[in-house]
Amino acid sequence: MNIKLADINDLQHIVPLFNAYRVFYKQPSDITGAEAFVRERLQNGDSKIYLAFIDGKAAGFTQLYPIFSSVSMGKAWLLNDLYVDADCRKRGVGKALLDMAKALGAEQQAKWIMLQTDTTNTTAQKLYEDNDFEKDHCFTYFHTIKKEA
Repeated sequence: MNIKLADINDLQHIVPLFNAYRVFYKQPSDITGAEAFVRERLQNGDSKIYLAFIDGKAAGFTQLYPIFSSVSMGKAWLLNDLYVDADCRKRGVGKALLDMAKALGAEQQAKWIMLQTDTTNTTAQKLYEDNDFEKDHCFTYFHTIKKEA
């Protein structure tokens, strides 16, 4: 397995995985939109995307966004996306991607790395818990969604 920090030259490898990730979360397939979104992230340097390869095939990715904590007065990271191709699961890809995310946090002296997953995604929850991520029992999270007209 090889993991690299992705750049614009990796777009063709990331887009199918990113699209599959969105479909997993019940969004319609949209290759054109996925390419535009990922391209913009890479061109603007808005996020860090790590891309895993097994035998030359793109096997999975994780995308992290930088954020800041006012309370701890430091940088933190939002691990927003992690996806492993169905054919590559159970081969350590998810763990390896999490290790890269944690290494980024350590390198940049981040206060923490935060992530979320669907309450029914028990496979991902176990992966996160097995890799030193703790379920938050202190804070309640709220969000709002813009209603479409």
